[in-house]
Amino acid sequence: MKFSRYAAGLAAAMPLVAAAQSVTLYGVIDTGVEYLNHVGAAGNDLVRQPSLAATVPSRWGLRGSEDLGNGLKSVFVLESGFAPDSGVSNQGARLFGRQAFVGLSGPWGQIGFGRQYTMLFWARLDTDILTSNVYGVGSIDSYIPNTRADNAVSYKGKFGGVTVGATYSMGRDTVNAGPGPAGTNCAGENPTDSRACREWSAMLMYETDWWGVSAAYDSLRGGPGAFGGLTRSSLKDDRYSLGGYMLLPRTKLGLGLLSRNNEASSTPRSDLWFAGASYDITPAFNLAGEVFYLKYRHSANKAWLGAIRGTYAFSKRTSVYATAGYIDNGGQSALSVSGGSPGGNPAAGGNQAGVMLGIKQIF
Repeated sequence: MKFSRYAAGLAAAMPLVAAAQSVTLYGVIDTGVEYLNHVGAAGNDLVRQPSLAATVPSRWGLRGSEDLGNGLKSVFVLESGFAPDSGVSNQGARLFGRQAFVGLSGPWGQIGFGRQYTMLFWARLDTDILTSNVYGVGSIDSYIPNTRADNAVSYKGKFGGVTVGATYSMGRDTVNAGPGPAGTNCAGENPTDSRACREWSAMLMYETDWWGVSAAYDSLRGGPGAFGGLTRSSLKDDRYSLGGYMLLPRTKLGLGLLSRNNEASSTPRSDLWFAGASYDITPAFNLAGEVFYLKYRHSANKAWLGAIRGTYAFSKRTSVYATAGYIDNGGQSALSVSGGSPGGNPAAGGNQAGVMLGIKQIF
């Protein structure tokens, strides 16, 4: 009898719990077939399914919030990236390699603790038209689609048209999965060297109903054994971003500059310019394109990349697309047109074209 009364009370309380906390399961799977030419010194052709990105990287996740009263909420995100060609986890085989953080939000903004995006991601989200497309900025700078940090504390707040934010990480990347941005072996949190593997970023953004501008800074410190040549905490890899976007009827325009100073490189200073446009030909069909120009200072190394993408939406959740790209390297640069998977680079100074047909499903 006591158990029955307890069960009835628990059942009555459950709607109150459900109303107080909200949890959402979400995700996207995006894949297709890609063709590349001029691969390797022999200039071979390659047909494959990309594992890292298509129009966007495939992922699934959980996000939730709880209303704590007086405008205060607790929030969390657990987001896992995966390779749709094989089903394995990306981001160095992490379970929740894209995001894993918990925090508090209110009228003053949001603070978070855990693995999360740096402010360079948020600053570029609207200015880079193709974002993480298989042919796009990730082909030129593989860090840009991977602007996340482990062991990070973040703050982001929006006040009218102004958004400010910052992150600080005591150890930016604990996973050994390199060399590459999936895991750069820089765990940090070192009691003998507080600078080792540190990351910090800052952002300032101003937006109106039809245009916006943003500026951001992202700094990576080295540490013993870290990949990319950043093997000492005295070495830094800094990126400065400046960009803007404009919204017109059925059209979005974006442009910007990403300047880099990588002290671990023999050619540390480089500038990446980009400009793009997106146009809704019909409510269901979108055409988008972007051009990029990378130039290393005091060096013959450079690269031009152009990409275009047409997307047809069957519904809000399902779409098909065709995308194409072309890259022309100069000097000793050997960048691949594709950021979809490693292993597709041309010979130094060579050019390369790529085409991909795919499908995206959002859930």
